[in-house]
Amino acid sequence: MAQATGKKQTSEKQLVVFTLATEEFGIEINQVKEIIKPREITRLPHTPEFIRGVINLRGEIIPVLDLRKRFNVDASEIDRDSRIIVVEIAGTVAGLLVDSVTEVLRIDGSQIEEAPRSIAGLKAEFLQGVGKIDERLLILLEVNKILSSQEEIQLQTQVELAASEED
Repeated sequence: MAQATGKKQTSEKQLVVFTLATEEFGIEINQVKEIIKPREITRLPHTPEFIRGVINLRGEIIPVLDLRKRFNVDASEIDRDSRIIVVEIAGTVAGLLVDSVTEVLRIDGSQIEEAPRSIAGLKAEFLQGVGKIDERLLILLEVNKILSSQEEIQLQTQVELAASEED
């Protein structure tokens, strides 16, 4: 991992690029299980606002996190461009609700710089770095840091409760 000296990372990464409001983000493709269109999301009681609810994906109950709410970006309605990126966060399969998925691209490690303390209102703890591609800035998310340990436990408990109610 690069030190806080602003060193660039090495090796190539393949990223799934998505948008939230006016910002572009990337997640390493090996962290993405699949990308689906939004479907009916069942709200869960007593969960943080950024946990949109759960969906049933081929018999598996999956929590859906609204990244706009998680990152304190103005909420928007789900539309035809919205997507759910299915990932694994600390052993739990979860969906990340985003405005759109735009492309899959390769970026050389030399184009990735250490994340500043905050960018686009996000704290560095959520970030892996910032990719610079020509005039574009791509914010690279660290999927396993989207939730705190306490939030991971709460999420897993809610998923187990929702799954037991399905039976």
